[in-house]
Amino acid sequence: MSEGELVNVLRGRIQELENKVDALRISRRVLMNLIDALEREKKEQVQKLQNINDKLQKNNCRYAKAIMCRNMRINELESRINLIHRES
Repeated sequence: MSEGELVNVLRGRIQELENKVDALRISRRVLMNLIDALEREKKEQVQKLQNINDKLQKNNCRYAKAIMCRNMRINELESRINLIHRES
């Protein structure tokens, strides 16, 4: 192989490698955009789940208070019944 042919082969190889580097840069950008999109989606889902959890906790607290009030009322009525039975 002559020196001129070798230079042409090496230039072709250099061009091929530069094209691969460009393709890798584009692929990297695409992957980074996908990662960013996934992170945004993940944050949105976490926020949505936190909101749902907060709402469920508030409802649970409300129901627990209602049950406690009803239980206190039941205890009060049972005490009155016991007093009535003792008096009679």
